[in-house]
Amino acid sequence: MITAIIAGDAQLFHELIRPYERRVYAMALSFLRNEADAEDAAQEAFLKAFRNLASFRGEAKFGTWLVSITLNEARSRIRHRDAIKMESLDEPADDQGQTSPALLRDWKEIPSEALERKEIRLLLEDAVNALPPIYREVFQLRDVEQLSVNEAAQVLGISISSVKVRSHRARMMLQKHLAPQLKQAAPKRRWLAWS
Repeated sequence: MITAIIAGDAQLFHELIRPYERRVYAMALSFLRNEADAEDAAQEAFLKAFRNLASFRGEAKFGTWLVSITLNEARSRIRHRDAIKMESLDEPADDQGQTSPALLRDWKEIPSEALERKEIRLLLEDAVNALPPIYREVFQLRDVEQLSVNEAAQVLGISISSVKVRSHRARMMLQKHLAPQLKQAAPKRRWLAWS
């Protein structure tokens, strides 16, 4: 398929990237933490992949190569964003009065359990976001994207042993950060179970 695209059948590119669209967007979102920025980064990653498809050597899986491009694009945007700190005029100052279809829930869901899941998810997101970038990148690739150690090493351009060490350290940092907070949440869960 890649050979045909390089030969001029550009329409096949949509078929090639379709299985990776969610993965690329999720990867960009996990680093940029803004849906619009993540969409832009994902689109730019796909464009860069299309423009540079002839340079794809097949040493890694196409998906790994695409994730590598996405990671580089997200890093570039973070560097640019950090260099120019400006407040976004697009984002509202508060959420009052806004309704989103994504917030609609199944009526059968137990509100206390939904709240508990949301609290734990937010704790985890905050803990992951608090990781230094070199550990957050490895954690995202290994534990969220579920890339192999070899694939993560290729994407990041580091040794396999560095991936293993960073992955272990990221998990230890997360455990250290989350353990006290989850212990505080545990008594609340027991109280909810008895009420």
